[in-house]
Amino acid sequence: MTEDLMTIREMCETYDVTPRTLRFYEAKELLFPIREGQKRLFTKRDRARLKLILRGKRFGFSLEEIRQLLDLYHVGDQQMTQMTRTIEIARERLGDMEVRREELTQAIDDLKEQLRWGEKVIASMKNEKKAAE
Repeated sequence: MTEDLMTIREMCETYDVTPRTLRFYEAKELLFPIREGQKRLFTKRDRARLKLILRGKRFGFSLEEIRQLLDLYHVGDQQMTQMTRTIEIARERLGDMEVRREELTQAIDDLKEQLRWGEKVIASMKNEKKAAE
């Protein structure tokens, strides 16, 4: 293809996504490839949007939040509104992620303690068995 347009295969290889993912984002009106019959051709704009979608998903943004942020690109204030709203959502997600990390750390510590306890019980049972023999 040309530098400006990429096929669905090229998009999949470049961004490590499946054709199904790209069709899903197209159906959700997040991407707008050029259609030539059954063929989809993705523009630079589509590629930029896909990068933002993937980054947003990685950070826990919902597809609706991502759509809203992408739609703010054309507000006409040099993306000030888009950036401001992105930062607001990102701060919320960061807070959520930090809470989840703390919960995970506590769960890991609890599980380690349970494993240590279980290993002691098993060792004690083995020692009792040996003593009984």
